[in-house]
Amino acid sequence: MMTIDELIENFDLLDDWEDKYRYIIDLGARMDALPENLKTDDWKVHGCQSQVWLVPSVTMEDGQKYLDFQGDSDAAIVRGIVAIILMVFAHKTPQEIKEIAVENIFAKLGLQDHLSPSRRNGLAAMTEKIRYYASAL
Repeated sequence: MMTIDELIENFDLLDDWEDKYRYIIDLGARMDALPENLKTDDWKVHGCQSQVWLVPSVTMEDGQKYLDFQGDSDAAIVRGIVAIILMVFAHKTPQEIKEIAVENIFAKLGLQDHLSPSRRNGLAAMTEKIRYYASAL
């Protein structure tokens, strides 16, 4: 999986927002699809205009819990945003998840200024859902 630093570098190589949007859509297209049996209200992120699902999994390593997530959306651009969110929070401890400033990462990518208000609300809802899962541990 690509790191956030690699993602930021790749974004910097793209000249205009049309190319960046295509890249985001491509990130979503390359993401594994969420199995249909997990696309339920239990895993749905409320507060997103599109349908979004985030499913946590926990692994133990050296006595420490790590979270990973699967996700999906029914909208291509949002699916790409889900892919970025999954990169940001991949294999992190609950404490690390609580400390990640997602808005700073999206600002480095320039996405804060180029997402519609409803997509920014959806991004906030996804982040809150992930932080909820982290605090539940």
